[in-house]
Amino acid sequence: TVSVLYWPLAPRAETVMPTVPKTAKARRELEAAREEAARKAAAAAAAAEEEEEEFDEEEEEFLDSDEEGGFEEGDELGFSDMEEDDEEEEEDDINDDDDFETKAAKYKQKMLKISREAAEEMLADKQRDAKPKVLGTADEDEFGGVPPAGADGAEGEGEEDDVAQAGLGGMQHSAQELRDRVKEVVRVLSNFKELREEGQRREDYLSVLRADLMELFEYNEFLMDAILEMFPPHEAVQFLEAMEKDRPVTIRTNTIKAKRRDLVQALTKRGMHVEPLEKWSKVGLQVFESNVPVSGTVEYLAGHYMVQSAVSFLPVMALAPQENERVLDMAAAPGGKTTYICSLMKNTGVVFANDVSATRAKALNGNLQRLGCTNAIVTNYDGTGYEKICRNFDRVLLDAPCTGTGVISRDKSIKQSKSADDILRMSQLQRRLLVSAIDAVNANSPTGGYVVYSTCSFMVEEDEAVVDYALRARHVEVVPMGLPFGRPGVTKYRRHRFDPQVAESRKFFPHVHNMDGFFVCKLRKLKDGPKQGAEDAGAEDAAETPAPQPKKKVVKKQAPAPAKSAENGAPQSSSPRVNDPKVSRPPSRKVGGKAPRPADGASDDAKTNRAEKEPVAAKAAKKKTASGAKAGSKSKKSA
Repeated sequence: TVSVLYWPLAPRAETVMPTVPKTAKARRELEAAREEAARKAAAAAAAAEEEEEEFDEEEEEFLDSDEEGGFEEGDELGFSDMEEDDEEEEEDDINDDDDFETKAAKYKQKMLKISREAAEEMLADKQRDAKPKVLGTADEDEFGGVPPAGADGAEGEGEEDDVAQAGLGGMQHSAQELRDRVKEVVRVLSNFKELREEGQRREDYLSVLRADLMELFEYNEFLMDAILEMFPPHEAVQFLEAMEKDRPVTIRTNTIKAKRRDLVQALTKRGMHVEPLEKWSKVGLQVFESNVPVSGTVEYLAGHYMVQSAVSFLPVMALAPQENERVLDMAAAPGGKTTYICSLMKNTGVVFANDVSATRAKALNGNLQRLGCTNAIVTNYDGTGYEKICRNFDRVLLDAPCTGTGVISRDKSIKQSKSADDILRMSQLQRRLLVSAIDAVNANSPTGGYVVYSTCSFMVEEDEAVVDYALRARHVEVVPMGLPFGRPGVTKYRRHRFDPQVAESRKFFPHVHNMDGFFVCKLRKLKDGPKQGAEDAGAEDAAETPAPQPKKKVVKKQAPAPAKSAENGAPQSSSPRVNDPKVSRPPSRKVGGKAPRPADGASDDAKTNRAEKEPVAAKAAKKKTASGAKAGSKSKKSA
């Protein structure tokens, strides 16, 4: 017997067929349900028609109220416009029942409408993107531009002054409006031939740019003119914007007491976020964030670091002092560069730290002690003529006093306080200091003979002009500094032409290097003594650069004339030395029996000099007679 087992894998699906009522009763019920559904649909349609009628009535009421003046012109609802647009669309629609000519006319109208709308949109976009004219009459220019050259309203005399004064059109503008116009003027000046307005000169654009920048950044006329002459327009704007920003906070590791890696770890524990400055510096650190004062940590008080700007590292790096050398820092206070020199020399040799101010010399001494510099000597002398006090140095660093135009980001008052007189007065002082520094260095030094000159100013009169004067006055040459960056010094400025060697110097700007404005130049002394014709060069410079007005001397009132003696009528001097009976006086020449009176207008100094010469002559005569008497006695003894 064979048995077969079947295991069902899935239940079989049943086919559902529509049920058809089989009896008459069921058919009647189905018809009644259909009639009920139709009745409900008709009621819904009637309700929709009623709502549509109510909406039309409300729309007519709104339109009637609009016609009666119930709404203002700005409050129009625009139902009529919508109806007109609908009617136009219905008219423009192309129906299949229309003949060929009607279809062509409607199609042509439709295409004209589309092209007109496209033209209107293009015109609106062009008007929206179009920028207002930078120059033009005050009526046409919404910015209040200046009138074009030769236009009505611009006077012939003082035209440039009128353009400069009309740069803002007598209107007050916001900072954003000024920035927009400055940006547009710079854009035009970058491609002046193609972008300029018809009939406008380049001077007109520059005058508008100058006036806007002066109002926007609050510089005086002298500094703004100097900046615009030094940089092209687009770079001048970048320079001014960079001067408004703060420079990064940097510190220098004192390698006498600490290493940079250990200092980073210690400051990180104090809550300071510091990172190495740049590849060109092995001791610099940049402070990004700090929960404690940078100059209030234990490490600062212990002398492990010095708060110092990054740009002030560069003069010492250019000087490159060696161990066991004699180095002079002619303007050393407050001591950032001096302590860096001591650390590079590893406290060997001697460093003379000089400063003309006694108060600043105290701060200099305090920093030297805090950082552990034991090879430094602090002096308090005037830098001009320092070679008469001490000389034969291997290297000299002169971080000369200057107007400080490179550190405007730290002192905003410089924008308005510095003038041409300040620049000229400071440049003359810098020339004297640089010549003294050159005279103090030893030209025959086996390891040195170098002078580094630096300023925190970007003015050419304080930088390249001073170096050019030193090249003409002393036997020196400009040598490369070995710094990995920096712009070369200028050799052409206004009407001046400097020595080509000046290009070896380096200038640093905030918008390029993110540092304060600075100038560094390294000189090597070739021979002692001034150059032949150095006095003539100095005279030429003095003629080109007018000296500042000296202070008025206080003239003391002259004493009343002394009383005449009763014997000969000669004036009696109040000087006890002259009236001393022991001092012999030469007989006075008499004219007509009277002693001669001093000439009118003779100074008291001339009288004093004559009075002092008389006892000197008497003493010489006494010595001569005494020596003659001794010689006579000796001759008698020999006889």
